[in-house]
Amino acid sequence: MFNRIVLILIITGFIYAQDEQKVVLITGTAYGIGKSTAELLIEKGHIVYGGDILVEENLYLNDIGGTALEMDVTNQEHIDKAINQIISEQGRVDVLVNNAGLGVYGAIEDVSMEDIYYQYDVNLFGLARVTKAVLPYMREEESGLIINISSVLGETYGPLAGWYLSTKHALEGWSDALRVELKEFDIDVVVVQPGAINTNFSNVTKTYIDKYRENSAYQHLYGEPITDTGNEVLSNQSDPIVIAKVINKAMNARNPKTRYAAGAYSKIGIFLRKIMTDKMFDRFILFISDSTVRYST
Repeated sequence: MFNRIVLILIITGFIYAQDEQKVVLITGTAYGIGKSTAELLIEKGHIVYGGDILVEENLYLNDIGGTALEMDVTNQEHIDKAINQIISEQGRVDVLVNNAGLGVYGAIEDVSMEDIYYQYDVNLFGLARVTKAVLPYMREEESGLIINISSVLGETYGPLAGWYLSTKHALEGWSDALRVELKEFDIDVVVVQPGAINTNFSNVTKTYIDKYRENSAYQHLYGEPITDTGNEVLSNQSDPIVIAKVINKAMNARNPKTRYAAGAYSKIGIFLRKIMTDKMFDRFILFISDSTVRYST
């Protein structure tokens, strides 16, 4: 009898956790993962604020029950204004989804310092700015959830992605440290590691690759310009709703996992990295890269 009562209480509590309306701030909601996540969470009944530097593309939020915010994560004034609006209207922020980011791709030697600084300013420092702005309110409530969108490349590596993946490796360590620091305040920190996802991200990375391809000493890695139909990775990308559902799952969990890997190639990539030595993984990555280059030419 006692066991049945405990089970009922657990189930009831789980259902309550699922149905509880939360105030959510998502960065980078104009396209891709951010957009899919905003749409799903609004559908689930949450109060969603979405920030993006692309103001016009982000206005759809206002039409589906959310609130669009102008937010450049490299601009502290934008961030402060957005957080002040949320606190003024809702009094709290329950969930922060740090999704805004970009991928500066190119051989490490080729990429300009200007692009490297911008890569870090968006992917790491911008994320830190938003987090630091939200934390005082979460600490005051003694609750909260911070979900940082990393990448399969946060635990792996490959050519032409060195500067991008270095921000994700840094983000993973930063998230671990933050999780430990916030434990006393009952604030959880979760890392989501998407694999290949069908978003505008691929177009951005191709722009940088095209920029640095010409006159590079690393032509054997760049190959010919890659098209959506000429590259196996690009043609097998997962829909961003896959990541949106993972974020929703983490929000509903009473004790969320520290990491969630999802999307094409994510789990297998991380698994192979863990079981292979560095030199074995080097050979594997070079083989895959060579096959991709040959496939795209």
